[in-house]
Amino acid sequence: MHRSALSTSRRALLTAILVGATTLGPLATTTPATADTATRQQQYAAAAAEFGVPESVLLGVSYLESRWDTHPGRPSTSGGYGPMHLTDAAHVTSLPANGHIDEHEDPRGDESRPLVVAAAAETEPPAGPARDALRTLPAAAALTGASTAALRSDPVANIRGGAALLAAYQRELGGPVGAASEPGAWYGAVARYSGADAEDTAAAFADEVYAQIRLGASRTTDDGHPVTLPAQAVSPDESGLGRLGLRRAERPDGLECPVGIGCEWIPAPYQQYGASPGAYGNHDLGNRPAQQKIEYIVIHDTEGYFWPSVNLVKDPRRVGWHYTLRSVDGHVAQHIKAKDVGWHAGNWYVNAKSIGLEHEGFAGHGTWYTEAMYRTSAKLVRHLALRFNIPLDRQHIIGHDNVPGTVASTVARMHWDPGPYWDWSHYFDLLKAPFRSTGTPRSGLVTIDPDFAGNQPAFTGCSRQPPGVPNPPPPSTDPCPLRGSSAVLLRSAPSLDAPLVTDLGEHPDGSPGTMYVPDHSARAATGQTYAVAEVRGDWTAIWYLGQKAWFHNPASAPTARWATGFVVTPKPGKSAIPVYGRAYPERAAYPAGVPYQAISPLQYTFPAGQRYASGGIVPSEYYRAVTFDGSSPGDWTVIRGEMRYVQLQFGHRLMYANLDDVLIRPASVGSTG
Repeated sequence: MHRSALSTSRRALLTAILVGATTLGPLATTTPATADTATRQQQYAAAAAEFGVPESVLLGVSYLESRWDTHPGRPSTSGGYGPMHLTDAAHVTSLPANGHIDEHEDPRGDESRPLVVAAAAETEPPAGPARDALRTLPAAAALTGASTAALRSDPVANIRGGAALLAAYQRELGGPVGAASEPGAWYGAVARYSGADAEDTAAAFADEVYAQIRLGASRTTDDGHPVTLPAQAVSPDESGLGRLGLRRAERPDGLECPVGIGCEWIPAPYQQYGASPGAYGNHDLGNRPAQQKIEYIVIHDTEGYFWPSVNLVKDPRRVGWHYTLRSVDGHVAQHIKAKDVGWHAGNWYVNAKSIGLEHEGFAGHGTWYTEAMYRTSAKLVRHLALRFNIPLDRQHIIGHDNVPGTVASTVARMHWDPGPYWDWSHYFDLLKAPFRSTGTPRSGLVTIDPDFAGNQPAFTGCSRQPPGVPNPPPPSTDPCPLRGSSAVLLRSAPSLDAPLVTDLGEHPDGSPGTMYVPDHSARAATGQTYAVAEVRGDWTAIWYLGQKAWFHNPASAPTARWATGFVVTPKPGKSAIPVYGRAYPERAAYPAGVPYQAISPLQYTFPAGQRYASGGIVPSEYYRAVTFDGSSPGDWTVIRGEMRYVQLQFGHRLMYANLDDVLIRPASVGSTG
């Protein structure tokens, strides 16, 4: 069983905290200062003094949970609330989840061997002790006397609850308690606060907290409070970690995770399940990068919880991806080696050239992605990118929502995760590849980069959206909670009253895009770079899906930064050229016995006079893999052609154009074909 129960000592620890708090009453012996005039910094200081926690430890833990943000009244994927991420399992189980699988979906995205899977049943987090990490809010209520409602919505109560838990963990471990105690002596309590059930993950969380204490931090929270963690030298005493009684995750030789994160091997099966050599799952063998370069890392969310999602990837009749990341503590499970090809992106060309990471979360349910998961993911992605020479940019580190449909008929069925609430700017800061530019208004390109916290589009349908879009329910007009977003809205004219632009793949009738959260027809996302079409005052137009698309970009609060790079235009004499969802070879490249994979254009056109940002030249390739034992002609080989393609930022999704159809030149204002 890979779903390991927590140790007896850990269960006893939680029980002691709950029972002791219930019988003895709240730990606090003084009345906290909760005046409305107190700053958030003072609120942290007061809670630290009240419960005897070093202020640097309280601030460091809170930063690693939420970056001090409140997310008022809204839970994380783990059901965690407020700046201390106090968890409530009762809420988590109320969210529908189906493991990111849609009925009639082909996650391979390969017409030569279609794979249709049934929709998964709704799933919940595991029952029993493994959910202890999702029950810290009731424990904090018992320790402080605050109501669960207050702990969810009141930052002061939430911070007190987190401080009380840390103090309780420290007492159980026999460590010194007191605001003046040595911060390094709290290592075990900090590790326990992570909620991790594996020792290396708890240690990774604690190490990150202490690294942040040494580095310091300063930022303004989502509700407008400046908070500072002064840099401080600290030497953690790691002896308390062993007393937590956490499990040792299986970490065999060859596990492809960097040091410093909690990671284990939970393999996806490469297994035949029927008489036919094509009846196998749930990924394909490969020899990457020796056989084929890995070009992309695809960021997904699971649309479900960690353990049920892991159980799906253990089913040979379903789908496979390379890694799953847990929300509460950032724990990583690797399922497929990087050399092998996962079935995760719905586009075989992208699958064959990518590594897929699934993050426990929901693209539009109103939950937020935790800082612990962001940090672990960034460490893993940076490790993989450096190992496989993958550029750390938004042309290669892409969301599932940036993966194009394979042919025109599949465009509307493509997924849209991790969604508009994934913080791409913060993620790339963690990747140590922040969005910077030396561009000017004359350089001809813009990189989308709104202020995440302040950019709050009024999306709808967060309560009823599907994880993908085949056969979706009618778009909901129920408003989503206003919250920070990476998405910038695109309009058909430079006016807030103008209709959104259209996406013929999502709206074949030519109707405008909508604010329905799965409908990204008229959105550009942070980090994506587009060619400038026009500027009028506070409005900037970009070329997008064959049309001008306008977004509000005032100099006083810009939503994009000027960028440099290369643009693609149709060659002179061509009125329009096709674009494609995959870069497949020409017919002549296929050996005898291997069916030709048609070079089929999408429903969009690239007209003369327009230009699109180049993501680089890519070869035409088709990885042939249709049988379990490689018995079909051409199996387990990469078929390469003479054709070459250029990757384009053509809309919200990347696309490809035939290199023979285009010119590539440095971008500048007025650089047309």
